[in-house]
Amino acid sequence: MATSPTTKIAELLARLELFTPVQIEELLTKYRQEGGSITDLLVSQGYAREEVFLEALAKAMSVPFARAGETNIAKDVLEKVPTKAIFQYNIIPLVMEKGSLRIATHDPFRPGLMDALRLATGLRIRFTLCPSIEIAKASKKLYGVGADTLERMIQDNRIEVAPEEDMLKDDLSELDQEASVVKFVNQIIWEAYQERSTDIHLEPMETDLRIRYRVDGVLHQTPVPPQLKRFQPAIISRIKVMAGMDIAEKRLPQDGRISLRIRGEEIDVRVSTMPTVYGESVSLRLLMRSSGMIGMDQLGLNPHDEAILKKLIHKPHGILLVTGPTGSGKSTSLYAWLHTINSMDKRILTLEDPIEYEMAGINQIEVRAEIGLTFAIGLRHILRQDPNVIMVGEIRDKETAENAIRGALTGHLVFSTLHTNDSAGAVTRLIDMGIEPFLVASSVEALVAQRLIRRLCQKCRRPRKMDEAYMASIAFPMDRLNEGIVYEAVGCEECRMSGFRGRTGIYEILVMTDQIRPLVITRASSNEIKQIALREGMRTLRSDGWNKVLAGVTTIEEVLRVSEEDEAMTEG
Repeated sequence: MATSPTTKIAELLARLELFTPVQIEELLTKYRQEGGSITDLLVSQGYAREEVFLEALAKAMSVPFARAGETNIAKDVLEKVPTKAIFQYNIIPLVMEKGSLRIATHDPFRPGLMDALRLATGLRIRFTLCPSIEIAKASKKLYGVGADTLERMIQDNRIEVAPEEDMLKDDLSELDQEASVVKFVNQIIWEAYQERSTDIHLEPMETDLRIRYRVDGVLHQTPVPPQLKRFQPAIISRIKVMAGMDIAEKRLPQDGRISLRIRGEEIDVRVSTMPTVYGESVSLRLLMRSSGMIGMDQLGLNPHDEAILKKLIHKPHGILLVTGPTGSGKSTSLYAWLHTINSMDKRILTLEDPIEYEMAGINQIEVRAEIGLTFAIGLRHILRQDPNVIMVGEIRDKETAENAIRGALTGHLVFSTLHTNDSAGAVTRLIDMGIEPFLVASSVEALVAQRLIRRLCQKCRRPRKMDEAYMASIAFPMDRLNEGIVYEAVGCEECRMSGFRGRTGIYEILVMTDQIRPLVITRASSNEIKQIALREGMRTLRSDGWNKVLAGVTTIEEVLRVSEEDEAMTEG
């Protein structure tokens, strides 16, 4: 009498000594009722971690165990298995061995798997056990994001754009539509979310459609299927439909917005299209609403600077300006300040373009230049709303600057941003706008320059040997090396092989003191102002960066990258 497949599975599981007889019986009962994957079932039931189970199973079955995501696979080996089979059976071909094709799978018990692969390839099949996450990693690297969706669309000859729907109806991580452009676009956004991306760029090239994600401030190209260019018009039209744009207008830039939910978290996506030689380039900025609600202790300020800022943001009036280039975290700092001082006895109004994060208890106004609601006009009317604190997204022109100063001089605390390279440069920028120096000196309380640097991955960082000549050339404080070790980036799976994970800030806080105000009134250069501030104890961007290098937070190269024009002077 033949032994049933489940009896063989039960005997094999018992040999592993990972499960009790009761667990094995429960597992097989569920398997008979629902089907699916034995591996997935035992992991979902919490009986064992997938990797532990597969390593033990590989030993019991006398087959290899491998991590496909770390394996280099030859192109001719990949071509032996149809792309459809790769995603249908969740497998990866690894290598040819003596006329046999070795295949990585996480479910060797799948009925008919061996026969199906033998039929599809015409080769003898040998299994290697591999965690499903490693197979997914390898398939994404080798075939590109959404390759399974595009493969099915090509087979069905479908490139339609689905009608607009309410994206907040469903959680994006749970959507399981049939193969379509809708699903592919959702996969792009879902992938970006998993990678902690802040931006997605779809860039049409002559022969392909390039997709890049910005992670921790640095762009990374993501693998895409080679046939993606064929679906370019449909993909871009789908994004425009989601963002409420005119899909017929392809000659002019457009802006739009998408609201969606991923794993219960509501996300706003700002969409911008721009016509290029080979089609419309699309940029998507992902704004996680919850990530804006951070406290000052999470900004990366050193204790000295944090104490100064906490004192400044509780002042009754004056202007606090944050300076730095686009993407340096200025808005995040402003939100952290507002979050810190937000209370029932303060009326706080903001004027933003656009509103990036919604904050409870704060009156937020979005600039709409097309109907005449600009920063300057909005700020003029905000002053009639009896505010205690005003946050202006950006000072872009003389009128906005004048209204901000008027607000500060009439008893309001004003937070805003300005695009300058350092803190002292903000003074000359305001004067260049046409603001009288005495008004700048009397209204501005402090200027904060900031940059974002990537944090070293704590899992793979390692100490580095110092080249004294190089360190001297960059004015690194070698005398302080005995206080800490300098680390370098290495790269591991945890950090996407970049060596970095997450970002933090470096800061330069220039407080408008009695020694600096006369210099502003006499139109002194930014260098003169900075020299006096340094004598009074200000720490420069680069100095704060060196502190974070010594603390093992970041690398020397990161500090040099973001503060390359920071200072040519000697700190006095």
